[in-house]
Amino acid sequence: MQLDTRAQTLLKALIERYIADGQPVGSRALSKISGLDLSPATIRNIMADLEEQGYVASPHTSAGRVPTPRGYRIFVDTLLTVQQLDEQAVEARMRLQAPQPQKMISNAAQMLSSLSQFAGVVLSPRRESVFQQIEFLRLSEKRILLVIVGPTGDVQNRLLLTDVDYTPAQLTQSANYINQNYGGLAFDEVHQRLQGELRQLRDDMGRLMQAAVEAGSEAMADSSEDMVIAGERNLLSVSDLSSNMTSLRQMFDMFEQKTGLMQLLDVSSKASGVQIYIGGESNLVPMDEMSVVTAPYTANGKIVGTLGVIGPTRMAYERVIPIVDITAKLLSNALSHH
Repeated sequence: MQLDTRAQTLLKALIERYIADGQPVGSRALSKISGLDLSPATIRNIMADLEEQGYVASPHTSAGRVPTPRGYRIFVDTLLTVQQLDEQAVEARMRLQAPQPQKMISNAAQMLSSLSQFAGVVLSPRRESVFQQIEFLRLSEKRILLVIVGPTGDVQNRLLLTDVDYTPAQLTQSANYINQNYGGLAFDEVHQRLQGELRQLRDDMGRLMQAAVEAGSEAMADSSEDMVIAGERNLLSVSDLSSNMTSLRQMFDMFEQKTGLMQLLDVSSKASGVQIYIGGESNLVPMDEMSVVTAPYTANGKIVGTLGVIGPTRMAYERVIPIVDITAKLLSNALSHH
């Protein structure tokens, strides 16, 4: 059902007041803050209609009303006036430039938390099992460190325990062979090719390369879909989320297990721009009192991950939306120029 202009104005005023102070909003307060020249009776009638349509609800202990998930949804979709953030000030705080992409991602999560005063979350880029190059470092007899450099410059390390004590020259020869013939391919593909192409090499060299490919494939799989969360403790000071033990348990289960959050962020990576998931409306959000504002980020024009802010349903969306939007753009820019 479409809301007329008066109903939209009253709903917007109610939600903005409720976000500001967390108290149910009565008709008398609405008549003062809405800017509408309406009688109290007319306002009460409109509020009754909004309640019947499911946009607001009346707590039992108060004559005022509070927004429902449906009310928040129409608010963020059609009534919200998003604030403009000073992008330069945000960028100055971000300090995104870092030697490794993973450090940039950690910095982005910290910034989301710092600017919003809620929790910041970043789903790291999904790594295909593609490598740019590898290197072998001899640590001691029969102990070799495998260094894997991914396409974006991220580095993974794996320890190889071998049956043979390889010389530095053998390690260099093996790494050069793999890099020259297979650099830029997925480890699974390399594994298949190696089986047929290593007959001309000595058996011990072949075993080393096979071990490296298997370890590399495991390293990429282990590091995929890492999630960085910053500022969870900020949510302890949000009474809407920490007011009872059930809510606290739900919240920390979510952070500990991460599965539901990963699913939500994965879903939002398939959409363009900022997405808002409101508790009580989306099954992806584990708590009715919680909302998640997300945006995908890119590297060289390709969506590689998602970031966002986790906070109460009663959050200042007009501030949080641009924080998430700008952080996604800055992280995209940093990763693309890394």
